Formats: sequence, C-alpha cells, structure tokens
Amino acid sequence: MLVSSRRWMMWFARRLGDVFSLALVISLCCLAADRSHAEDEERHPVSKGKTVYIDGAANILAEVENPKGSLLLLAGGSERLNVRADGSFTDQTLSAFVRNRDRFAKSGFNTLLVDKETNLREAVEYMKRLKRPVTIVAISNATRRTAKALVQGAKPDRVVLASGELNAQSGPLVGVADILQDPGRLPPTLVIHHRKDACRVTNPAGVAPFHAWAGDGVRKVFWIDGGAEGTGGCASLGYHGFGGRDAELVAEVVNFAAGE
Repeated sequence: MLVSSRRWMMWFARRLGDVFSLALVISLCCLAADRSHAEDEERHPVSKGKTVYIDGAANILAEVENPKGSLLLLAGGSERLNVRADGSFTDQTLSAFVRNRDRFAKSGFNTLLVDKETNLREAVEYMKRLKRPVTIVAISNATRRTAKALVQGAKPDRVVLASGELNAQSGPLVGVADILQDPGRLPPTLVIHHRKDACRVTNPAGVAPFHAWAGDGVRKVFWIDGGAEGTGGCASLGYHGFGGRDAELVAEVVNFAAGE
C-alpha cells in the first residue's frame, strides 16, 4: 500500500508539473503576441526616412533635393526615440522637433532624428559630409546633452536651444552654462522660449541671465506667446513644448539655420 501511494504521488506531481509548464508556455506566447502587436501599432514612419547607424547607434535620416543645410533634431524628456531598422521609431513622437520633422524637411533641410545613445560629435560630422551648415536643434533636457557634446568636441555650425535648461535660474538641474563654463564654446546660438513655460527645470527667468552670460554667442532670443497650455508643466503639447505654435517655431528655426 505504501509503495502504491508513493507511485500515485509521483504520478500526480509529474502531471501537475506538466500543467504548470503548459500554462507558462501559453502565457509567454500570449505575452509575445501582445508585445509584437503593440510594437506594430506604435511604430511611426518618417517621410523618405531611412535608418542610419552612427557609431553603432540607430538614427533616422531624411534627405531632400538641393538641401539648404542639415538639422539634428533632438527630443526632450527621455531623449529616447527607439529607432527601428525599417526607418520608424516608437517613442517621443510628440516632442516639438520630432513631431515637426516633415515641416523641417519641406523647408529644404536634411534632417537626422537623433536617438539617445548617439554620439553627437560623430552625428555632426556625419551630417557635415551631406550638407553644411549643420545645426543642432535641441529642446528641454536635450539642451544639456548638447552642451556636453560641445565640451566633448562637437563642432556644429549653429545651435538652437529651445525651452532650455540654461542655468540656476532655470531650475534645480545643472544647466547649459554650468556645463560649458566658457561661453566661447557656443557656436552661433538661437534661444527659443515660451513666456509661460511652467516646467520646473526651464523657468523663463533663466533666459535673460543666460543671454548676458553668453554675450555674442547668443545671436537671438525668440520669445513665443500663446498656444495651448495642455496639461501644463513639462508637457510636449503645452507651453513648454510650444503646443499650437508649431508653424512659428519651425519658421524661426529654419530661418536661423539658413543664416537669415
């Protein structure tokens, strides 16, 4: 009787293990299918865009005929676009310069959507081989990334700092001026800011002292009014991200990038 009980228990344990294994396999298959479906839904194309690799990092290049110059478009926030091999991306789609990628192309510029892991110095050199002048166009958190790249030797012809994390007056983060230390590291620079920007790290109060610190390095400060408040704070479609002022934003950038 004891032997029979043990055999029954061993048989039951094996069957129970089979059930759990089958359930695990089914769950994993469903998860993979859901993830694949979600990824397909979330992919965003770039008109005439193709994935190019710079130091192993994927970015999206869109070239135009007879370009006026080249723009490196940097997202704020996490800065991560999650570029795919097919020329699409999934993240930061609402970030001001990313959502206006087609407007920039239609204005006659080559554009490079720059992912987070990309070496900006190498990206600038890549675009220089296509068409100069090359302008880094950065917003919010990417303005500090741009400053770090300049310190590391990036040599763009021009820089745009929009909704910038500029200095201690902008907010609690180490700002562009603190990173650069020397205003002589700035190429000709355009500062764009919304008067009602309510993001805690890009207070408009930082603009005037940054301009004073940079001197002739800042060729122009352009203030934007109106638009949509959105959800406020650091929202991409609010004042911070120039929601409702896309055409005005793009026009100012392309005029500066073209040297006008």
